[in-house]
Amino acid sequence: MSDINLRMGTVRAPSGAKVKVDTTWGDKLFLWFIYLFISVFTAICLLPFWMVIVDSFATEESLRTKGFHLFPTDFSVYAYKYLFSGKQVFQSYGITALVTGIGTMLALALSSSYGYVLAHRKVKYGQILSFLTYFTMLFGAGLVGFYILMSNWLHLKDTIWALILPYLLNPFFVFILVSFFRTLPYEINEAATVDGASEFRIFWQIILPISKPVLATVALFYALQYWNDWWLALLFIDDYKLHPLQIMIRQLVSNMNAQSYIGGASSTNYAVTVPTYGIQLATVCVTIGPIILLYPFLQRYYVKGLTIGSVKG
Repeated sequence: MSDINLRMGTVRAPSGAKVKVDTTWGDKLFLWFIYLFISVFTAICLLPFWMVIVDSFATEESLRTKGFHLFPTDFSVYAYKYLFSGKQVFQSYGITALVTGIGTMLALALSSSYGYVLAHRKVKYGQILSFLTYFTMLFGAGLVGFYILMSNWLHLKDTIWALILPYLLNPFFVFILVSFFRTLPYEINEAATVDGASEFRIFWQIILPISKPVLATVALFYALQYWNDWWLALLFIDDYKLHPLQIMIRQLVSNMNAQSYIGGASSTNYAVTVPTYGIQLATVCVTIGPIILLYPFLQRYYVKGLTIGSVKG
């Protein structure tokens, strides 16, 4: 028998039995307020995305004269046709997808193995390694030293590895993994060691399968970092064939604004057909689409991976 304390007293019920608890009007009012607040907040967050998607299919004249609107008017796909008129968009998509896929897998493998070492009880210099890892979060070599290392010493300029290697180990993500690994019972390692398993086999066959929530969370963080990055390409990639999606869109919008300015300032009387506003909205939809589709596959692990290990006791 188990005791269930209610406002009106104590109810005894068999263990595991479901007991319906009557809530007061105050509790119901509070729940309705929470639901209403979350609904309004969600609508406010989704409203900009909805306007971007809807207005990306509007004509350029409609956007210039009527502004942005919530419902489609003067439907047109000219902005998307203009965006995908050349091969550069597809090529940049391939570069970004390749960098995101390879970078996320390598970064997850390196970060998880390093985090497991920092969380292991029997690592002799674990505290020193943790301090050195944390030190890199506070101080860096600076932009000049970073550029010399990548370009002159490692000779990675105009290579795809210049977009992958700098983000392979993020100290913050490593400490998220360390926090999770320390919540796992160490008796698992001891039992596997008694059975003759090596540390690599323990990590690969025992620790990783039970660490899916935190691995999925960190993988999503790394994927977002690689997908949205434009800084590394701006520094190290001069070959336009290796431009990722973000830097390609940045240059496309800059060139488009320049063409519109030249056309507007020209004394000749001709129409400039560059969809300035429409192309900006279309590029947002093209950029965020694939990474948003990745989230539903990791949703069930995401919240658990963030909260587990944060509170112990």
